[in-house]
Amino acid sequence: MILSYGCVDAGVHALSNVCHVDVERISKRKPGEVLPPHEPSVVKKAVNHFLQKNEGDIMITDVRCVAADFHARYKAQERTYFYRLLSGPEHLSTFEKDRAWHVPEELDLQAMQKACKVLVGLHDFSSFRASGCQAKSPIRNLDELNVIEVLPSPYFPTALERETQYLVTQGLSESNGDLSCSNQNKATGEASLGFGMRRRHRCFVVTARARSFLYHQVRLLVGAIKSVGTGDLTVSDVERILEAKNVTANGPMAPACGLYLAHVKYDLP
Repeated sequence: MILSYGCVDAGVHALSNVCHVDVERISKRKPGEVLPPHEPSVVKKAVNHFLQKNEGDIMITDVRCVAADFHARYKAQERTYFYRLLSGPEHLSTFEKDRAWHVPEELDLQAMQKACKVLVGLHDFSSFRASGCQAKSPIRNLDELNVIEVLPSPYFPTALERETQYLVTQGLSESNGDLSCSNQNKATGEASLGFGMRRRHRCFVVTARARSFLYHQVRLLVGAIKSVGTGDLTVSDVERILEAKNVTANGPMAPACGLYLAHVKYDLP
């Protein structure tokens, strides 16, 4: 039986993590008698009951019955991670603390996207492998690495956005309703926010997808990409770091707070 839940290393978050457990149901009336296993939905409800009762930080999102040889780590076909960066001089909101990497500088999205392209594919990622990594080989195939700008979250509409959306729904505007993230943030920054109103940060999400990753590989990748975004590194520097095949050639890795395990893919019936 496998359970999908949210819990990973200290400081890192999970939208979906997976573990496997062996469950044996023994009769209370006839000690020693093995009963048929509970339905997955019953297990999910029961475990979440005790997690919530004890104010746990995780919850079960899905339960499946699997073969006896299933292993949550070694049977995984693909893993996807997200990393959130919030760019802007304002201090982070209390709601965002320990949920993203705050970068006070402006980030160059196009430069970061170019750096991602250098790192996609089959490479020796020794320069993106922290000391203490127990993997036998530094060779990994990075299927996807990209960065996009998204709306910041928690997200609440500004007065300008509320008015614009109202006009769209009333059929009075067709073109002004489709504002990009950058345009919305720009409009908010240029307008008079009024007393007590906060300017939004720009929010960037890096997506990394592969069958498996090296120890701290994603955080080291994001650290280099962020440095390209701030202008501290160039795309050529990223190529040089990759070719060096030594983590000492790389810069600081991104903090754990912005990393999210997004999805683990299996071949399930």
